[in-house]
Amino acid sequence: MEKVRIGMIGCGGNAGGHLRRLMEMEEVEVVGLADVSEESFRRLFERLAGAEGIPRFTDYKEMLDSVEMDAVEISTPHTLHFEQIMEGLDRGLHVLTEKPMVCTVDHARQVIERSEEVDRILMVSYQRHFAPQFRFIRNQILGGEMGEVQFISALQDQNWYRSQQGRWRQVHALSGGGQLNDSGSHLLDVVLWMTDQRPAEVSAFMAYFDGEVDVNSALSIRFADGALANLSVVGNCVGPGIWEDITIWGSRGVFYLRNDRLICKYGGQDPVEVGPLPSRFSGPDRNFVDAILGRDEVQVPAICGLRVIQLTEAAWTSARKGGQPVRVAE
Repeated sequence: MEKVRIGMIGCGGNAGGHLRRLMEMEEVEVVGLADVSEESFRRLFERLAGAEGIPRFTDYKEMLDSVEMDAVEISTPHTLHFEQIMEGLDRGLHVLTEKPMVCTVDHARQVIERSEEVDRILMVSYQRHFAPQFRFIRNQILGGEMGEVQFISALQDQNWYRSQQGRWRQVHALSGGGQLNDSGSHLLDVVLWMTDQRPAEVSAFMAYFDGEVDVNSALSIRFADGALANLSVVGNCVGPGIWEDITIWGSRGVFYLRNDRLICKYGGQDPVEVGPLPSRFSGPDRNFVDAILGRDEVQVPAICGLRVIQLTEAAWTSARKGGQPVRVAE
């Protein structure tokens, strides 16, 4: 295969970043763009010179019928992912989808099963798997340097409630859930991936304010091996940007990650700041193409999407039951 032919399903928001990265790769040819919104096309073409020459469609199935391709990238509202992933796999295409992979555990199991049946890549665009500070922590934990993981505290805040009012992310039929299923999905994924922990039980409380989806979420988690965690997703923070604090206590040391600043404390030694770490060397789009070409392993397999929705779905159930502990599906 000299060129990987890729079609884009969804052209709004972060799809522009995906398309720009693909257009910069010599071994990639973007052969089609699909979106229901002419406004999305207009904004995309304003941002990316040359994109206006790519064939465009208002129906993604028409694109799949009309253009030969090897793979698709999906950047659409969350509840549309399942149908679009299945359609791509059914046509023998490799699939990279934006987070969350899907919005129910049942759908996650179905797309994984189908990808295995047709022997095609199904990958989730969790870019933190490629960021040096998260990779460093994961490697230290899996290598045994920090001993056994005992406790995790993770906080994320964002001005999501105000900035997304009137948009699809706060419409349950399109988003499948609120901030926990949106930016919070990144937090859940990276905590589970770095620590390699399997949640066994969660107790959750959520605040919806005057909307139909969760805005603030408080999760208390017990993992299968006995470790504990408190995860906080705050969607009504005032001000721009995202702030994150992640602390991981092990039997031999602690990681303190404050946004991009990483401090480690090993044994009885004083805390030490780690860095500067190498810059990001890859990303989901690059890894997706390299995996198709057989040059790399998939760094964010579909199992990561399954684990996130298993915990998310159990947290939603617990919140509906007033915080009662709920078993997390295996």
